[in-house]
Amino acid sequence: MSYEAIALAMFLGMMGMLLTGQRVFGGIGFVAVAAALLLWGDGGSELAFSAAMKLMKWYPLLTLPMFIFMGYMLSESGIADDLYRMFHVWSGPLRGGLAVGTIGLMVVISAMNGLSVAGMAIGATIALPELLRRGYDKVMVTGVIQAGSSLGILVPPSVVLVLYGMIARQPVGQLWLAGVFPGLMMAALFVIYVVVRCWIQPQMGPALPPEERNVSFTEKLKLLRAGVLPLFIFFAMTGLFMMGYTSLVESSAVGAVASLLAALVKGRLTWKVLYDTTEKTLGISAMFMWIILAALCFGAVFDGLGAVKALEAFFVDRLGLSPWEILILMQLSYIVMGMFLDDTAMLVIVAPLYVPLAGHLGFDLIWYGVLYTITCQIAYMTPPFGYNLFLMRAMAPPEVTLTDIYRSIVPFVIVMTIALVLVMVFPQIALWLPQNFYIK
Repeated sequence: MSYEAIALAMFLGMMGMLLTGQRVFGGIGFVAVAAALLLWGDGGSELAFSAAMKLMKWYPLLTLPMFIFMGYMLSESGIADDLYRMFHVWSGPLRGGLAVGTIGLMVVISAMNGLSVAGMAIGATIALPELLRRGYDKVMVTGVIQAGSSLGILVPPSVVLVLYGMIARQPVGQLWLAGVFPGLMMAALFVIYVVVRCWIQPQMGPALPPEERNVSFTEKLKLLRAGVLPLFIFFAMTGLFMMGYTSLVESSAVGAVASLLAALVKGRLTWKVLYDTTEKTLGISAMFMWIILAALCFGAVFDGLGAVKALEAFFVDRLGLSPWEILILMQLSYIVMGMFLDDTAMLVIVAPLYVPLAGHLGFDLIWYGVLYTITCQIAYMTPPFGYNLFLMRAMAPPEVTLTDIYRSIVPFVIVMTIALVLVMVFPQIALWLPQNFYIK
């Protein structure tokens, strides 16, 4: 049996395990260890142990629980509620202003959290009921919240980019910086779409009535204090890291402590908040560690088989495709897989093949990590089983139907595809910041 056939059998076996409903790490890890035992006998039994030791020695892995703790602490302590009130007053007089404010809220939450799930939960529970009560079009605002929450996996401190950096062996700091401009560009494109749409169709997003706009300038300035703590947390974490005062792990610890202090200053640090935050942090962190362990096992077997070189030879020599054509095919496959899987599952499944292949084809792996993340954002919102679609369905009020949710994502998927193409055509959108400001 050729190595190519073994690699294909492993891939099909992994997909089959996932279709049975097994947990991602269980299905992938089982296929990896079983293949190692069949290929190399008793020596293959050391594969999982070696991968576990490699995982335990990965110092940057400490960032994961820190960032997850920070995000949940900010969410559980209600600091996001204060932020929404600030955006509500400052952007309300504009047509579609509350939707624009919601996008702003999502950007800030993303910069403090790094996970899309938390942004979705905050948007669906805080912003969506208010937008519907104000007469905003339910289809448009549902799309706003889904698209805005997806920024959490691109804007630093993105947990997905941390995972990509660990699996692809790329500096997480460079990946963070590479996600800044694409993330802000995508948020700006969302805002432009909402403003233009509400300018053409004012009934889609009416401005706040005059009686609610009559807030004194002094009161508006007081509301800006809601943004002081998030800015402090972001600067303490990302600012010190970019200036070279803290390492990546130290930066994550600073962010976790800063979020704890913010909750304490607000008088919201109760035992219940601390317990709930710690419990959720432990559950999510353990899940990510098992997934990375499975990815390392699977990748080690693939490296041993030489599957990456075989795949490159198939695309380049047999099919005669150019590097850019291969890259586009890889991105399309992400979108197809995203209809059924979440971002971590996609990364684990294709990282052993796609990341080395992208490097062999001459592409920058930092830039490729941003492309992967943006494509994940698109896949999150692609029917029939896009991850964000069902999250929104679970959190939305009864008047928002599944049909509304499917319709809502169409314009935002188009906007995100435009952003993806721009980053592909102009790589410096992603690479300029890490090339000029990254300090080791």
